[in-house]
Amino acid sequence: MNHQQNDFQPTLDAAFAQLAAVDIAAYSKSRNAIGGAVTRLSPYVTHGFLSFPQIAKSVATQTGFNPQHKFVFELGWRAYFHHVWAALGNGIFTSLHQGVLPDSAYRQALPIDIQTASTGVPVIDCAVQTLTTTGYLHNHARMWLASYIVHIRKVHWLVGATWMYGHLLDGDLASNTLSWQWVAGTGSSKPYLFNAENVAKYAPASWHSEDTVLDASYAQLDAIARSAAVPNLKKATQAALIQTECPALFDVSHSAIFQSPTLADLIQLVKGRHVYLVHPWSLGELPANLPTDALVLGVIDLAFHVKHPWSAKRWAWVGARMQALCGRCYAPSFNALQALLNLASSVQYAPNPHAAWLSELAHPQLTTAGMPKLFTEFAALNSYYKSFSAWWNKTQMKALE
Repeated sequence: MNHQQNDFQPTLDAAFAQLAAVDIAAYSKSRNAIGGAVTRLSPYVTHGFLSFPQIAKSVATQTGFNPQHKFVFELGWRAYFHHVWAALGNGIFTSLHQGVLPDSAYRQALPIDIQTASTGVPVIDCAVQTLTTTGYLHNHARMWLASYIVHIRKVHWLVGATWMYGHLLDGDLASNTLSWQWVAGTGSSKPYLFNAENVAKYAPASWHSEDTVLDASYAQLDAIARSAAVPNLKKATQAALIQTECPALFDVSHSAIFQSPTLADLIQLVKGRHVYLVHPWSLGELPANLPTDALVLGVIDLAFHVKHPWSAKRWAWVGARMQALCGRCYAPSFNALQALLNLASSVQYAPNPHAAWLSELAHPQLTTAGMPKLFTEFAALNSYYKSFSAWWNKTQMKALE
């Protein structure tokens, strides 16, 4: 299996090179295929290298581009998931409604054969190995993997979503969590199912899964999804890809990736200076208007990452970019950070819902500048649209400057 095409680099040059390579015509025609012309921009979007307006402006001169283009439509899905997150908060981590089975029917642990890519179902083993090796997975493969975990192996969608989020370089809580709910049927009107024939249509030969539990009709798979029993998992005729070690998820407090300065050193550095806070979701260019003597300081919310752990690969990727931006990374408690920033002359950061803890900071000279938005919602601020289509009908793409 060739993973090289998914080898992302945590640099602005790599982000802009990937953006320049986007072909929206090819994307429309082949995006469902595992080897299709997908953009692979998502890690750079999640971590703040690129904004949606930047992306849209970059492709706006290509033939066929318009506000209703499939490419824009897919950007809309990510914006919609953030709309739901803003409305429901932590409610996205519970089932939006009951799926085909009650929550209690599903297991609360991910089987080890899934984690180690040794299920004997080639599409699943290839998908898991790609995910844990590269930190990336084609969206179609994400759906296949989620469907297998929930509907075949009877694992609760949140267990699978937490695991996948931690391994994905582009792991976004809203997009990932609500996509899993859509597959599970707790965020949609029916479960998402797929079979071996569907895999054969869109995936390379090494992923094909004839003579496995997936080699069945959609009616048979629907019956499996609606039964609490795990079906007979006959082994594939093709030998499974075996990954002998299961990459772990861990919180940053258990690693030595970030060499934090001492509090005493930081106090001396911060006093009387403009402080710009870099966090894992603001890894793009530094603001052009930063004072020449500004202190650029990386901050990590340990509580968040204990609750939503990442793989070592994702931490290394994010850590490399944070170190390049600021060189100083700090993992304080909120109270310690607030006390430190009280010594600064002014404070600035880019808000992001993943870094919600920073929104509680107080300083008389505090400024924020979030990522620009591509979509305008023509709805009351407290409105929540339960379907993408309802939301889409109340939005429009902003003019590109």
